[in-house]
Amino acid sequence: MNVGYGPLRKTDAARCAELEMMLFEGDDPWPEFSFVRELAAPHNRYVAARVDDKLVGYAGISRLGRVPPFEYEIHTIGVDPAYQGKGIGRRMMTELLGEVGPGSVVYLEVRTDNEPAIALYTSLGFDKIGVRKRYYQVSGADAYTMRRDAQ
Repeated sequence: MNVGYGPLRKTDAARCAELEMMLFEGDDPWPEFSFVRELAAPHNRYVAARVDDKLVGYAGISRLGRVPPFEYEIHTIGVDPAYQGKGIGRRMMTELLGEVGPGSVVYLEVRTDNEPAIALYTSLGFDKIGVRKRYYQVSGADAYTMRRDAQ
């Protein structure tokens, strides 16, 4: 399997929304217009994973603040269930973390029961720093807030 990585495009928004429904049903998946809006924001960067021109993964990061060192926040990451466990999520996260400037920290939220994602984030240097009760409003699921200190 040959996976190609590059920028997520506006034309990918519908496929991203389709994947969101598969991955996050019951947890307020992002609709197509949310991806279009995110891609248009000047301080966001989104990456895509493709197999034979089919979008199989997406991930995004946002730079917060106006003065360095900046804080960053992982906004979303998703991999088609048929392609999970093949290193695609790790590669996209590595791409995004390469955007982070020196002295900057990165935050993210993850469901407390999403053990594979928590393991990935921990292996990339993130630590749990708190719990956000009922963060996922539709399902009422809790989320860990995780932080990766400056590298």
